[in-house]
Amino acid sequence: MIELNAINSEEKIRIKKPEWLKVKLPTGENYLKVRKLVDQYKLHTICESGNCPNMGECWGAGTATFMILGNVCTRSCSFCAVATGKPTEYDLDEPKRVAEAIKLMGVKHAVITSVNRDELKDKGVKVWADTIREVKKMNPETTIETLIPDFLGKWELLYQVLDEKPEIVSHNMETVKRLYKRVRPQAKYERSLEQIQRTAEYGLHTKSGIMLGLGETDDEIYEAMDDLLAHKCEVLTLGQYLQPTKMHIALEKFIHPSKFELWREAGLNKGFRYVESGALVRSSYHAEKHIF
Repeated sequence: MIELNAINSEEKIRIKKPEWLKVKLPTGENYLKVRKLVDQYKLHTICESGNCPNMGECWGAGTATFMILGNVCTRSCSFCAVATGKPTEYDLDEPKRVAEAIKLMGVKHAVITSVNRDELKDKGVKVWADTIREVKKMNPETTIETLIPDFLGKWELLYQVLDEKPEIVSHNMETVKRLYKRVRPQAKYERSLEQIQRTAEYGLHTKSGIMLGLGETDDEIYEAMDDLLAHKCEVLTLGQYLQPTKMHIALEKFIHPSKFELWREAGLNKGFRYVESGALVRSSYHAEKHIF
């Protein structure tokens, strides 16, 4: 069994990975096809950069979540496996390559995300808008989910993405309010909520995700759900946090599958239109089901 290192303020402990978190190694014809296309078109995926445990399943089904604007992020979120630093990649031809890869893969529902590019004047919005436009042009039958950054709350930039009319717009809260400064030091809880509300008021479908296992309480999870609903979020994903390295924020505990089912039922009862809740759930997991 794999063991993850978790560090608290008093001592180094080892938390054994439970049986329900086992995943299969990526194999199969479809997986190899996606692997080849990603390499051929010099694309980045959050599947790889984020160490997603579902990569084998999703790539095996012929789907992938494309990550635009490079694979180096300007932010230093304490949970994230994506590299942090000063990005050098800014490729205006990337939108067309993403659209071509989606066409060759025959993807019916495409999920696109990006690193934060806070150093750019437009925060990367031109590439975002061009990518959505190219995908729609080359794949008119394909629906699109965009998992977008907060663009530092510069709402005129947000609207440039919304103007391209993706079918669903996702922006992850990632954690509960109390843990925000520790987990997402360069983000703001209220700003993320406002972005979701602005997206809904624009007329597009909204989605967000939260990681569990960072020390949040039940009451704090309920509070986060209520805050999201109050800001017109429609779809919620809940998944288990897995510590990428010893340098990342410590894992406090593994959440049992029965508790994830409890959260799913609670979210639906509170009023979310769809709740995806499970240990291996990530933002884009089963994303095709979230189109309505």
